[in-house]
Amino acid sequence: MEVNEQINKNGAKEQRKVLWRLLSYTLPHKKPLILAFILLIFGTIGEILGPYLVKVFIDKYLVKENFPYGPLLFLSISYVIVLVGKTIIQYFQLFTFNKIALNIIQQLRIDVFEKVQTLGLKFFDKTPGGSIVSRVTNDTESIKEFFTDVLSVFVQNLFFLVGIFIAMFLLNVKLAFFCLGIIPIIFLIMHTYRKYSSIYFHDLREKLSQLNAKLNESLQGMAIIQVFRQEKRLRNEFSTINEEHYVAGVKNIKLNGLLLRPAIDFIYVCSLILVLSFFGITSFNSPIEIGVLYAFINYLERFFEPVNQMMMRLSMYQQAIVSGTRVFDLLDNEETAPKASGNKEFKIEKGEIEFKNISFSYDGQRDVLKNISFVAKPGETVALVGHTGSGKSSIINIFMRFYETNRGEILIDGQSLKEYQDHELRKKIGLVLQDPFLFAGSIKKNIQLYNEEITDKEIREAAQFVQADKFIETLPDQYAHELSERGTTFSSGQRQLVAFARTIATNPKILVLDEATANIDTETEGYIQEALAKMRKGRTTIAIAHRLSTIQDAEQILVLHQGEITERGTHQELLEQKGLYYKMYVLQNQVTDKIEDIVS
Repeated sequence: MEVNEQINKNGAKEQRKVLWRLLSYTLPHKKPLILAFILLIFGTIGEILGPYLVKVFIDKYLVKENFPYGPLLFLSISYVIVLVGKTIIQYFQLFTFNKIALNIIQQLRIDVFEKVQTLGLKFFDKTPGGSIVSRVTNDTESIKEFFTDVLSVFVQNLFFLVGIFIAMFLLNVKLAFFCLGIIPIIFLIMHTYRKYSSIYFHDLREKLSQLNAKLNESLQGMAIIQVFRQEKRLRNEFSTINEEHYVAGVKNIKLNGLLLRPAIDFIYVCSLILVLSFFGITSFNSPIEIGVLYAFINYLERFFEPVNQMMMRLSMYQQAIVSGTRVFDLLDNEETAPKASGNKEFKIEKGEIEFKNISFSYDGQRDVLKNISFVAKPGETVALVGHTGSGKSSIINIFMRFYETNRGEILIDGQSLKEYQDHELRKKIGLVLQDPFLFAGSIKKNIQLYNEEITDKEIREAAQFVQADKFIETLPDQYAHELSERGTTFSSGQRQLVAFARTIATNPKILVLDEATANIDTETEGYIQEALAKMRKGRTTIAIAHRLSTIQDAEQILVLHQGEITERGTHQELLEQKGLYYKMYVLQNQVTDKIEDIVS
């Protein structure tokens, strides 16, 4: 409701800004746009000449027993030439306008997609994926209709209306001034329509965005929905949003039905009655030329037809303006991913990591990390353990520079993390997540990630290094095997092995493992642990672990609780302290022993 009030309050001003910004996309297409306008002028001249030639025929040559072949043949040929020429010109004019429009939308979609790639994770944390998809697809499609169906029609009809008024003034000045008096009424209808339709269309777009968001959520969580029998609840929620979308659509239909063609047709009929009355009254005092009457009525009809076309396009225009507002809001979003604060090209050579009194909050109110300090020397493994919500993943998030730190400083090789360029961080820091993401495509492309610098030999060596080659080589196409979306045809362990190979292929200086062995069976975990032991040589490793057995050889283990480091030391030192780590270790061993007893 607040959004609608804001739109209503600043509607005209904001819409003009959006309109001019949309039109700015035409600037790179000046030459074809000028050509389209030239064709438009000639097409308009052709439209106006047609009724004038008929008027000449009626007034001069439509007389009994008078049939001059020469002038009539010339008049007929002229009419045909004008008709054919106008048709050809209009074809090329519309083709040029639509080609420009498609080029503009192509560029706009690229701009929006590129912008989405630069936004920080903070933006995605609070924005539903379906809403973003709606802006990139549905909203840009509405903007495309603005350029293809609205802009070309408006410009064409404006030229046409000017030409018609010139012709009307040449025929009858009084009636031409009368037709000028109709324009303020038409503008009043347009203003009223714009005022209310902007609110209704914003509602409609917002509900469509919510529909996409709910659909996306349902598709992503289909397994959970079916397991927990949530189909009815999701169906009801979707139906509620769909009903709201329907109500918003009905409001638009009612507004269109009242203020678009019906209102203009009513004004046209009233104008036609007045014009015929004028000629009827005039005929009592002096004769009237039938050709002039025909031409004027014809021009009057042609005057209202472009007005009707423009009114019918107003709905598309309003949709495009609302969609443009949503798209530009996304383009202007400043929640971009953190960037380097300087232009210097610092290099990561040793891989030493230092956290100095780091405090961090996602919402700016509650700290999830409090005064975190530790040093990971080159080649060392630092493990992070703790209960859920203790802050382990948050340490990874700020170290990977997905979020800006609030207080404190992170150093790599003695240099602030903020000073490193993105390409250096992504090249020298390898990340493996608990739930790896695989793209649709071949295994080779998923390991290589389209980095042509990584050769086929290096891809195979990386797979062998993490022992992923054992299952890859059993596939029919081996490394050319095509994966489905997210790699759903592979087991969790297989997906994780491919993710490990992807990381090793880049030969990073620092490894970040976010519970990378959580979804791997015991046998595969043994292979991974063996590979990790080799990977750690010469590399600094930060590893989040829930299974304490996987990090017993770490040089330093940090125990986190409610965002603070409560214990630190080696595995043996922490066991001797008999604190939180000791309790976690004993609990896990008890569970393991019970499982073994059950199995045996």
